[in-house]
Amino acid sequence: MPDAVVIGAGPNGLVAANVLADAGWSVDVLEEQPEPGGAVRHDHGVDPAFVNDLFSSFYPLAAASPVLDALRLEDHGLRWSNAPSVLAHPLTDGSCALLDRDLDTTARSLDAFAPGDGDAWRRLHDVWLRLGPDLLDALFTPFPPVRASARLAWRLRAAGGLRMARTLVLPVRRLGEEEFRGQGGRLLLAGNALHADLAPESAGSGGFGWLMAMLGQTYGFPVPVGGSGALTQALARRLRARGGQVRCGQRVEEVVVRGGRAVGVRTAAGDAVPARRAVLADVSVPALYGSLVAPEHLPSQLLEDLRRFQWDFATFKVDWALDGPVPWRAEQASRAGTVHLADGVDELTRFAAQLAMRQVPDRPFLLFGQMTTADATRSPQGTESAWAYTHVPHEIGADAADEGITGDWDTKDQELMADRVEQQVERFAPGFRALIRGRRILAPPTLQALDANLSGGAINGGTTALHQQLVFRPVPGTGRPETSVPGLFLASSGAHPGGGVHGAPGANAARAALHRQRPPGLARAQRLLTRRDRTGSRR
Repeated sequence: MPDAVVIGAGPNGLVAANVLADAGWSVDVLEEQPEPGGAVRHDHGVDPAFVNDLFSSFYPLAAASPVLDALRLEDHGLRWSNAPSVLAHPLTDGSCALLDRDLDTTARSLDAFAPGDGDAWRRLHDVWLRLGPDLLDALFTPFPPVRASARLAWRLRAAGGLRMARTLVLPVRRLGEEEFRGQGGRLLLAGNALHADLAPESAGSGGFGWLMAMLGQTYGFPVPVGGSGALTQALARRLRARGGQVRCGQRVEEVVVRGGRAVGVRTAAGDAVPARRAVLADVSVPALYGSLVAPEHLPSQLLEDLRRFQWDFATFKVDWALDGPVPWRAEQASRAGTVHLADGVDELTRFAAQLAMRQVPDRPFLLFGQMTTADATRSPQGTESAWAYTHVPHEIGADAADEGITGDWDTKDQELMADRVEQQVERFAPGFRALIRGRRILAPPTLQALDANLSGGAINGGTTALHQQLVFRPVPGTGRPETSVPGLFLASSGAHPGGGVHGAPGANAARAALHRQRPPGLARAQRLLTRRDRTGSRR
């Protein structure tokens, strides 16, 4: 009987399992898919000679994460690589804002748009140097992060107090207008804000865009050498070296609750897996409270709040094998691992407005990844392994391009949307489509089929908007990994601090479990769990 059962072998589940194993607990990780990793996996599905990441690719939050740093994954085979430049935002006129790990290079890029904007970027970077360490501590520790918050409050006061706090909650459009005269700095902030489901006019989008931009300035947007799955493999190897095990092809169908406590799980095959001390769930919030735990074990208010849970937008992704480098009109974009494609902040606002109106955008904002530029092992010399993703509504009311995309995501819908994505790339890189050796389409239902946590193609575990963050994540009054069922802990991106590959939700859940004691009488309940329930009823 393991001390803990972890549901889901995504990065948070594997981090949680490692933290528990480090404390001497025996751990079983049960994963529905045939391989571990969740949204951190790669394959050769587009072309045998090319490595393509199935989901996530660039990991600035992983590079900054004290959680992952403490696991010393480099000792288990993980290696990182960076593109020559971090991020580019080209425009159709050939100009380009460039984010580079060298501060002077970034500043020169912004001065090309408006003299003096380089110094404005340096001022924002100075704020990061003062606030960054304590901000990251507050981000990666359980809510409320008392000690980190106290230090951060002191730093905020030194950096301007309420004025600085105001800056961080500004919409990113307004922040860019206040700080920069030209488009370059505004584009870097706004494009980074739209890594989440935040419109340029959303409160807090300025702080998020600044955070992501400064992470890139400091750490780059690194990638695991060999493919994103190398990060998963390192986590799994480390866990096995400490006696934990990962069992794939094991879909958990029920969290078993007895005596008011979680005592184990039951799989879709009917197997009972008891847990001596805790069950940790690296699953989406609606899946945990709407399916895995029977409603009679949950407070009515939680079930009511769950009705108001908001997903982030659906995602549509295309992977390519390219016969050569992308022919960017703006040469600077060829140096960057990540490229943002929207012709100005107004086009970003237009894109966000179409999503809000449940329209498929006609000029989708693209995050474009040049993986061979970031890691030369991804494809043969002289070629490029690339991808792009964009967002679409979960429920589609209209197609802004009037091409008939309905949201059924049948073959017709998928091909029309993939062509639209490629046409958007062509605006900034004429001749791109002529280089395509092969492509793969990952529509929202495909993403969900490959990872059930990506419900409808949502990749963030729930919206990043302020009304579902901090004490409101995943529902009001929570903000911590403990659930209303003793012995059950939420270890997914549905918990604070949310999405991104950094391991904090998993580590927070593991630490919360370690602080709980095994109650009297639990052993008997767990022994009962091992008896097969021939009637199929919940126990």
